[in-house]
This record gives sequence, C-alpha cells and structure tokens, in this order.
Amino acid sequence: QVQLVESGGGSVQAGGSLRLSCAASGYAYSRTCMSWFRQAPGKEREGVAAINLLGDTSYSDSVKGRFTISQDSAENTVYLEMNNLKPEDTAMYYCAAAGDSRLRSGGYCIIAWGRYTGRGTQVTVSS
Repeated sequence: QVQLVESGGGSVQAGGSLRLSCAASGYAYSRTCMSWFRQAPGKEREGVAAINLLGDTSYSDSVKGRFTISQDSAENTVYLEMNNLKPEDTAMYYCAAAGDSRLRSGGYCIIAWGRYTGRGTQVTVSS
C-alpha cells in the first residue's frame, strides 16, 4: 500500500511561483514512477509532469519550460516547482504513484493516473 500527501498549493497572481510537495510512504517498488496531474472544474484531468526512479522526466507541452519535477529519494518526496504561473494553471493538483517506471510523453507515467493518488492540493492563479 502507498500513501501520498500533497501540500504547497495556494493562491498567487499570474507570473508568480509555487512549489508543491508530495510526501510518499509505503512499498517503494509500488512507486517507481511518480507523477502530477491536475483537474480544473468542468475539465478533464490532464498530466502535468512525471519522474521515474532513474530521474528521467516527462512534461506536458503546456508546462514545459515553466514547471520542474524533482525528487528527494531520501525524504521520499516529489516536488513540482511551478514558475510563471498562468490563470489556466488553476486546478486541483494530484500526486500519483505507480510501480512501473516507464514514462510516456506529455507528463505521464506509463500507468497514466497511477495506482495510488493523493487527495490533491488546490492551485489558484489570478490575472
């Protein structure tokens, strides 16, 4: 079993920055690929960024160059550094974990939404 707890969300103005954290616990082999996805009201969920145990990364085109995913293996924490935020980045952001380390393009692990998901953290960007 894997538990994921997100934090770091908040309200910022356009152009601002936030850093999201995802604290993970549980079986390490069940979280060899970690990802962030988001869902805005009335919209489908979409992948944002993913990272595997080797440190390989994948990003959606909409965040590439603005967001950075990283991990601290010693702390079992995955981060999402978000810079130059835009109003269209407003969404609930979720952390997900999967036990298959392969990545897909567009900010996904091969298991797109993970086997385990946290409760999310809200990000609101005002213009």
